[in-house]
Amino acid sequence: MSDPRPTVLFVSGHDPGGGAGIQADIETALSLGGHALTLISAHTVQDTRDVAGVRAADLPLLREQAALLLADTRIRAIKVGLLGEAEQVPFVLELERRTGAPLVVDPVLRAGGGTELASARLIDALKDALPRIEVLTPNAAEARRLAGVDDLEACGKALVAAGARNVLITGGDEPARSGDDAVINRWHRQDGTKRAFSWPRLAGTFHGAGCTLAAAIATLLAQGLPMAAALADAQAYVHGALGRSFATGRGRLIPGRRP
Repeated sequence: MSDPRPTVLFVSGHDPGGGAGIQADIETALSLGGHALTLISAHTVQDTRDVAGVRAADLPLLREQAALLLADTRIRAIKVGLLGEAEQVPFVLELERRTGAPLVVDPVLRAGGGTELASARLIDALKDALPRIEVLTPNAAEARRLAGVDDLEACGKALVAAGARNVLITGGDEPARSGDDAVINRWHRQDGTKRAFSWPRLAGTFHGAGCTLAAAIATLLAQGLPMAAALADAQAYVHGALGRSFATGRGRLIPGRRP
């Protein structure tokens, strides 16, 4: 029997604590009516506080896994999270080329606890890949590192000028401004248009929010939603998940992705 659920390919790291990475992707896809295919790009040593280590997955194994998936299943969107090494970027671009599916990239450069997760070579490879990316979802710190400028409006302009078709810069990692408890997410498009989304700031710090957002965008695009609707609905879903967040350890809260 056929199944109407759209299939999304997730290329992400494995978080043993279940807050971020591939588990976040799977939970999000299921909650939004999609089906997740998964390629684990890296294994991590981490908890809800920080990441202690990252081990890149074997690239030949990833290629073998992907070959069978692509021959068997129609993939409607691809979401990329943590990558283990720069050599995985051409592999991801080959997946995009072979499927023709929109590529949503969450550029995971540093853990919420502060540990650096991306080498200079990986960051450069991601920059080179920008023209192939349909949606880039950096937080403010990641946008500044990729764009090389401090002002977030300038970051958005620089990243679309470098080729990314849509850039959604999230503001949850920015400090709250005096008298203003809103989180501002900034959407920049290739045609020069932009839009700001404002969300009430929630108490606490969260583990896996960025993964959840990119996974939600990919799943909604796979369902055929227009870009504006996919970005708005994905943010609303994440805001609800953060409102249902819970603690499993002594660090950051995990989003409640399953209502």
